[in-house]
Amino acid sequence: MSVRVLIADDQELVRTGLRMILDAQPDIEVIGQAADGREAVALARSLRPDVCLFDIRMPVTDGLEATEALAGPGVADPIPVVVITTFDLDEYVYRALRAGARGFLLKNAGPTLLREAVHAAARGDALIDPTVTVRLIEAFAGAAPAPRTAPSAPLTDREEQVLAGVARGLGNAEIGRELHISLSTVKTHIASVMAKIGARNRVELAMWAAEARRASDGAARN
Repeated sequence: MSVRVLIADDQELVRTGLRMILDAQPDIEVIGQAADGREAVALARSLRPDVCLFDIRMPVTDGLEATEALAGPGVADPIPVVVITTFDLDEYVYRALRAGARGFLLKNAGPTLLREAVHAAARGDALIDPTVTVRLIEAFAGAAPAPRTAPSAPLTDREEQVLAGVARGLGNAEIGRELHISLSTVKTHIASVMAKIGARNRVELAMWAAEARRASDGAARN
């Protein structure tokens, strides 16, 4: 079954390019396009796509507001959103992730990464462009800190190792190879950590890990 995608970007050339890339995939179908955030939210609520692909900077309603309206905290039936941006250190990306986005890509990410991000979001996972994962998390977790939720139970050593891999932008298979554990074991550890810290996806896991590391570094200096 194809993953149904809605694209929103204020530049027609970008929308056309993204649509051509996604429609060329045998397991992805673009079902709608929008030129601004308000139109995107209306279309998403009407068409109920499997994944929304939103630009950050759009007129009328920007990508941040659109993301929060469809995937933010308190939304009863959220629709997965992947944000896409031109700049790898865009100040709005961190806020988009906080608003509920399941990942983000640069607009030059390429067909393979775009396809992977769409499928990750559709299955409830997340993909952050690996070229900017660490820089973005460190820069924006440091610049705009948010209260860190204490885990409901201590993380095990293995869970800490898996979490560190997530924070570095590694996929499940890469974490498994690095730690010499099976893919199913990686998934089990990730699910356990998510439950302990109340994270909804890998993006929030990575943000939590960055904030935890910053807090630990601050305590060590004091």
